[in-house]
Amino acid sequence: MEGLPTSLADYGPAALSAVVVAAYLVAGEPVVGAVLHRRFEGRLRTDAGARRSFYLRLLILEWGLALLALVIWLSAPDVDAAAVGIAWPDGWPGPVAGGLALLVVVFVVGSTRALRGGVLHDLPAPAADAAAGRHAELPVHATLALLPRTRSERRLFTVVGLTAGICEEWLYRGFFLAVVAAVAGDLPDVVLVFLAAVAFGLAHVYQGIGGVVTTGVLGAVMATLYLDTASLLLPVLLHALIDLRFLAVPSRALPSAGAR
Repeated sequence: MEGLPTSLADYGPAALSAVVVAAYLVAGEPVVGAVLHRRFEGRLRTDAGARRSFYLRLLILEWGLALLALVIWLSAPDVDAAAVGIAWPDGWPGPVAGGLALLVVVFVVGSTRALRGGVLHDLPAPAADAAAGRHAELPVHATLALLPRTRSERRLFTVVGLTAGICEEWLYRGFFLAVVAAVAGDLPDVVLVFLAAVAFGLAHVYQGIGGVVTTGVLGAVMATLYLDTASLLLPVLLHALIDLRFLAVPSRALPSAGAR
């Protein structure tokens, strides 16, 4: 994408802060996410409000990081809004990016239909872990535990889904790729897409290997759309749609997961 920073000097006095936050997204966020999720799993068994509490923590963390990155960008004298994707698309997506966007929409529709049909009830139950005195959760079960069950949880999850679309695209596509381009110089788009995929996949390490691969592929798709259109608008909309599709799934179609 034309317009990305070509030197860390473009960030002026904010250069060090930009690098630190970008490094945190790659190395720190996977650790923080795993710790928060493990604590959430422990509380979920005894605390009926654990899911809402976890949603609030996610909101604080994501908006806090997003605002920090925004302040750093505003402090960068030679990095304009277009360089971080805060602009209208400069045209329709090309054939590759357009095809990927269509695949995302097909995935959302197909997966929503499958979820509404109760496909999650066919998953194997968590295996007993006698040594730990609890059930050994598979990564897929740990992820499903995050999905809302009650009306109040669904309202808060709507905010979480919108936040993920806005904040994560800003952080992992707009801000992160601008910092990478400034540090490494003029990189080919395919390298930027790969780096965005790795960073985003690692952020979801709590979901297990399957989750890292799936979200990594999603990160690559969103990065491709961003670099092709020079705007975060389409990635934000599609990302939010992917997360918010769970609101179309009735609670009865989800495995029970909560305080016992």
